[in-house]
Amino acid sequence: MAETLIHTRDLVKLYPMGDGEVRALAGVSVDIARGEFVAVMGPSGSGKSTFMNLLGCLDRPSAGEYALAGKRVSDLGGDELAAVRNRSIGFVFQHFNLLARTTALENVELPLVYAGVATRERRDRALEILARVGLRERAYHQPAQLSGGQQQRVAIARALVTRPLLILADEPTGALDSRTSLELMGLFQELNRQGMTILLVTHEADVARFAGRVLRFLDGRVVGDEANAAADARRLLGAEALAA
Repeated sequence: MAETLIHTRDLVKLYPMGDGEVRALAGVSVDIARGEFVAVMGPSGSGKSTFMNLLGCLDRPSAGEYALAGKRVSDLGGDELAAVRNRSIGFVFQHFNLLARTTALENVELPLVYAGVATRERRDRALEILARVGLRERAYHQPAQLSGGQQQRVAIARALVTRPLLILADEPTGALDSRTSLELMGLFQELNRQGMTILLVTHEADVARFAGRVLRFLDGRVVGDEANAAADARRLLGAEALAA
């Protein structure tokens, strides 16, 4: 049986609003194993983004337990959360959040600069990861010289360069056309086959179908947890090419 990477029990998140409070999460208990590819779905306001923020150590729960790789992180302070976030978690967002006046290589190197990695090592690691996402030849291009799909690949490379335990992706295909989205999901599936644990937040069933498991949120609770016969993005891309 695969080792548990993410463990939550009765996770609650409250936000003050006026004289009262809003319960964004209302007792979420989930286990996710190493090497899973999980899609998190739900309508706006269902709690899925709050759940991702807590898993990413971007926020702290109001109550409940969260453990990452056996380490209870739900009770950690700000500096300790930042350390876990920087070492163990890679983030990919809908908007690529690349630095406009720096190269793809420099964007990917940035987390290693913050981690104090020596210049040569961070350059070598960044080039290796860019090659892994198919962009070695674009290493010295700035974001404006790259397509949307290429920019998102740079963002994925930046998330991978610290060798994290977990990739959290929040609507990563939201700014991409359908074919580029399919290419990106193929990359996520390839990374997952190589052992990376991926949790992807989406409101699109066409994106969630590529995950091996789907969590459905509603009103701050998990209302569905289903194994999924994941579609093969590479096969679909090949079928599109033959039909063109």
